[in-house]
Amino acid sequence: MNKLVFISLCLTLAACQQDNKDISRRMDAMDKKLDAILAKSGGGGGAGAAAGQQRPQRQEPDRAKTYAVPVDNDAFEGPADAKITVVKAYDYACPYCEKVRPTMAELRQKYGNDIRIVSKQMVVHPNNAMAGALAFCAANEQGKAKEMDALIWDKGFKQRQLDNSAVQVPAEKGGAPGGPAGSGKCWDTAEGCPLVVGYATELGLNMDKFKGDMKGKCMQVVQKDMKDLQQLGVGATPSFFVNGRFMSGAMPTEQFSAIIDEELKKANERIQQGTPAAEYYQQWIVNKGVKSLGG
Repeated sequence: MNKLVFISLCLTLAACQQDNKDISRRMDAMDKKLDAILAKSGGGGGAGAAAGQQRPQRQEPDRAKTYAVPVDNDAFEGPADAKITVVKAYDYACPYCEKVRPTMAELRQKYGNDIRIVSKQMVVHPNNAMAGALAFCAANEQGKAKEMDALIWDKGFKQRQLDNSAVQVPAEKGGAPGGPAGSGKCWDTAEGCPLVVGYATELGLNMDKFKGDMKGKCMQVVQKDMKDLQQLGVGATPSFFVNGRFMSGAMPTEQFSAIIDEELKKANERIQQGTPAAEYYQQWIVNKGVKSLGG
């Protein structure tokens, strides 16, 4: 099998694979493994060589474990003391992340005050999704996260209108004279990222604060989200943790409900035994959960 074709197949296993340095490292590792395989087989291709090759499997969180997923500073829908916390890892340029939106709405309706859905940014398409991630966070700082989220999906993603992170910075504003586009980021410019700035204006947000938060506080929040998720082995979107238990992909409501019902039963028993509802997630998930993929 041609080496480049094999690598391409490996990288399309997930709906939206992480587009950053991790992929480069994985490609290098796969490249070395394939070189070894081809060397052992005399460098030949064909059916015989292909039959002896196995597709490398990307390691992901163990679905039988409970992971300590921190949710500090992350936006959420539902009561803060809900018995069930669903952490949603997503990207605004990921089709399957948009596809699962109705499922999240169904879960909120079905479980009411027993569930909260926490949004964690996992930007796997940085050129097209980072502006949305930062804008969502900045809108959350002004109490409009839900509304911004809807605008990014409905007016942005569905209309194929997403801000491109890379912009050309004029020389008079610090850019290189005649330099190529991509020498700066839209959130660092005075004008900001045009599409999400338009959404913020539509929502009546304080624009100075919105732009300042996008390139300041929210950049730190998004980077922490991604670090938290990568530490637990998340490399694709959408991914979920239901009270720390991992799920991935645009799964139907029934599959979420199966895990939620199990976790809700445990939560009810532990709360009846004395755990305060407001401290349940911290005590039983964050404090007792697995802290990393290899933990």
